[in-house]
Amino acid sequence: MKDEAQTHPSAGTETRALVRARYGVDEAEVVRDLATRLGLAPEQRDAVVEAAAKLIQRVRDDTDPTMMEAFLDEYGLSTDEGVGLMCLAEALLRVPDAETIDDLIEDKIAPSDWSAHLGQSFSPLVNAST
Repeated sequence: MKDEAQTHPSAGTETRALVRARYGVDEAEVVRDLATRLGLAPEQRDAVVEAAAKLIQRVRDDTDPTMMEAFLDEYGLSTDEGVGLMCLAEALLRVPDAETIDDLIEDKIAPSDWSAHLGQSFSPLVNAST
């Protein structure tokens, strides 16, 4: 199934031009403009605001860190291991073959001092992965 940019080649160009024209525009101004264009009735707008407030409160009330937060807590970018893992994750998106993947993992993982992280995380899964 073709997307709009394939069906109408100028659609992607026009969209990019619209985005570029909005670069640096005040966020509040953009939100007001979009809200006006949406044309919600007052009761619909109130329902959206209420639902958003509930979602925000749920996020604020949830104090249990996610697995990703635990991992980043232990292997932040302030550590050599964290930088190596970030470089590895980013580079793996472009790796063409299994041999290169193996070489890349060896290059980014082997030189780090992983033993310094053993048992340091509050997360058993992060400790196990270490």
